[in-house]
Amino acid sequence: MRTIFGRTTALLLTIMVMLTLVPAALAAGNAVNLVVNPTLGNILTDSDGRTLYRFTKDTVNVSSACYNQCAVTWPPLLIADGNPVAGEGVNGNLLGVLTRTDGTRQVMYNGMPLYYYNKDVNPGDTQGQLVGNVWFIVHPNTTTIANGQGTTVRESRNDALGSFLTDKDGRTLYMFTKDSENHSVCYAGCANTWPPLLVGNGVEPSLDGIAGTPGVTVRNDGNRQVTYGGKPLYYFAADTAPGDTKGQGVGSVWYVVAPAGAAAPAAPVAAPAPAAAPAALPNTGDGGRFPLGALALAALLLGMLGALIRPRHQRDRA
Repeated sequence: MRTIFGRTTALLLTIMVMLTLVPAALAAGNAVNLVVNPTLGNILTDSDGRTLYRFTKDTVNVSSACYNQCAVTWPPLLIADGNPVAGEGVNGNLLGVLTRTDGTRQVMYNGMPLYYYNKDVNPGDTQGQLVGNVWFIVHPNTTTIANGQGTTVRESRNDALGSFLTDKDGRTLYMFTKDSENHSVCYAGCANTWPPLLVGNGVEPSLDGIAGTPGVTVRNDGNRQVTYGGKPLYYFAADTAPGDTKGQGVGSVWYVVAPAGAAAPAAPVAAPAPAAAPAALPNTGDGGRFPLGALALAALLLGMLGALIRPRHQRDRA
């Protein structure tokens, strides 16, 4: 009886373990993970480390534009049922599912349908990056903006900084001195703190009441960042209200941008450096710990004592 009971208990424990492990294995197969690429930074992959891409011709949160031969070259990341699982470093709230026209379910991230590239043979390959200038890797903080959504840059001012650029809602825009002309180097954590000003596909940014040259630079995740005079423009996450300029001078590399023809905003005033201490002078007075007069007197007394002792030694020898 005890033997039967023991075997039954062992069988039940085995079934429980299997019921625990199987869903975990299925979830791992549907996971979207984060890996660090040596040139592209943090990018999304599947659970096997295969790179995932976005297609800029898709309609965010609505539909995929990749079917037939396109889907052969760029197979969609599919899930049979349930929900995709977020790996470490991936925001699970941004994962979703799109039902394709053939009824299959494609994984989305922040509204972007995700794909493989059939020429990526090994985990970590990124051969699909920039193909046709419409296929791009996806960062965990890649944001989305609707195709055709415009952006307007205008002017604001305050007494401390004078005139500077804002978006249409009055939120201050900044430049990064480490950028080069029409090229951003602000990604990963930098882009979390300094989100780029974006414009949708198929439309150019506009200016409201100011002169200058607006433009666009394509970031390495496919987003189109607005530039002004070749300078990529950013927000500062700590600016919570229109007119805030908390990013001015941060790290001595982030500054508001003056409209063309306006005086450059004043740089933050640095605190005055403490006055340098005067050079030390030789101590020749009586204020020192061992004044020269006392040293001379001590030397004289030692000499006299030596003179008294020397004759006595000579008499003792005699």
